[in-house]
Amino acid sequence: MSVAGDLERGRAACAVRAWADAYKALDLADHVTPLGAEDLELLATSAHMTGRHEDMVSGLERAYGSYLEDGRPLRAVRCAFWAGADLAFRREMGRAAGWFGRAQRLVEAEEVACAEEGYVLMSAVMAQRAGGDYAGAYATADRAVVIAERFGDTDLLALSLEEKGHACVREGRVEVGLRLLDEAMVAVTAGELSPVLTGVIYCEVIDACRAVYELRRAQEWTEALTSWCQQQPDMVAFSGQCLVYRAEIMQLHGAWPEALAEAGRAGERFRQERNDWAAAQSPYRQAEIHRLRGELAAAEEAYRDAARCGGDPQPGLALLRLAQGDESAATGAINRVIAETTEPLRRARLLPACVEIMLAVGDTEAARRACDELGAIAESYPSGALPVIAKDVRGRVELATGDVRSALVALRSAEQAWQELEAPYETARTRMGMGAACRALGDDDTAALELEAARAVFERLGAAPDVARVDSITRGAAPEKFSGHAPGSIAGLTAREQAVLRLVAAGKHNREIASALVISEHTVARHIQNIFAKLDVSSRTAASAFAYEHHLV
Repeated sequence: MSVAGDLERGRAACAVRAWADAYKALDLADHVTPLGAEDLELLATSAHMTGRHEDMVSGLERAYGSYLEDGRPLRAVRCAFWAGADLAFRREMGRAAGWFGRAQRLVEAEEVACAEEGYVLMSAVMAQRAGGDYAGAYATADRAVVIAERFGDTDLLALSLEEKGHACVREGRVEVGLRLLDEAMVAVTAGELSPVLTGVIYCEVIDACRAVYELRRAQEWTEALTSWCQQQPDMVAFSGQCLVYRAEIMQLHGAWPEALAEAGRAGERFRQERNDWAAAQSPYRQAEIHRLRGELAAAEEAYRDAARCGGDPQPGLALLRLAQGDESAATGAINRVIAETTEPLRRARLLPACVEIMLAVGDTEAARRACDELGAIAESYPSGALPVIAKDVRGRVELATGDVRSALVALRSAEQAWQELEAPYETARTRMGMGAACRALGDDDTAALELEAARAVFERLGAAPDVARVDSITRGAAPEKFSGHAPGSIAGLTAREQAVLRLVAAGKHNREIASALVISEHTVARHIQNIFAKLDVSSRTAASAFAYEHHLV
């Protein structure tokens, strides 16, 4: 095909968002005859959308130079801004600052007002938000809104509204901020914005909703982002983030196997983008599900993967150490990360884990302090799920410290809210606490109903450690701490059966167990049948719960 044919094919592919075809055709045309500035921007866009970030920056750099040669500095400003923005999103702040500086210098040389002044302001907004100066970010973004409206720049208006909204919700003005975010999303869902900006605003708005625990809104926009991504099957950019958001929602709604698979696909997309920082979200999400299912070895490896990508494995890793019986490591980790975290919403993410660990080690005063702080933060963000989490945590602390009636009131309120959010695991955890409270008050019938309901959910989800906790409460014993030490003969299990049960509790399939123990899969199946019979259970989850209770894991 001729150069002209490749060029036209590339332009047409961009128009219908066939990004892989667009990049291939434009790149072919460019290798024969260097593209003009406008087509270099198209090449940069298709490079970005297919995960080729360095090619995007390179294309924008060439377009920048071409526009300057043509005497069109304002178009060069936009190229510089987007090159800087992409680098900033990937945490390459030095290179980003250089491009933002180029944009600012060109705007300052202009003798008349222009829309590009707003883009220079947006680079300042990004720096202010990254530094936690939300009031400053709001004020600067507001100035950009005025410029966008004056010049009728739809992209700039949507971006500045999104940044105003993000700053608002972070400051605690959640209702005002959400209205601004919704307004920015009008242009997104109407298809009025450029492709890259569309993806940016989708992800930023969802991130803002997640930050303030606006779970319903986050789910609504995630579904819209999913639809947008599905319309562009070649797209790599934004799809990894979308899959992580979907995995979180699936986990919340109890679809744990699907969430694991979705998080795995997210990791593949991030690797295609070579975006290690973002990629840490994928193994962290997988680690959380493995931990809740009692698959401690798999959880540990996934937390390590998250750390290797540059992500923070806390608070999940601290909770894993607690599950492994290493109380010292758990308390040290959670105390360290809380001490170095100052932003209230980030502290709110850590405080429930702190309460759980402190209650487990018997430090009720530290647990109460963390609970009180979480409650105070929740008062500043009253419209999302954070108040529900705070009530849930309050109930656990009051139950542990003997104020059982107050605990039951708090837990019942939290349980109703979790049900409305369709969060089965959180609902079951709360009902387990309610069952323990009812038992302490002498209402054994209600206690049995709550505990049976909780246990059924835990078994369906495969949450073996929680099944074990329910069984401990049902027998009137304190919940076991899982030390990882295997005792001698238990329930008539042979040494080989105990070895098989340990691997079952670790989440291993029959083939993996056979390989680990150097026996046949048929022999593994026979051992598992014997284990079920001796323990009087009918599922791997129930058998795993027994293993946790008796320190076999």
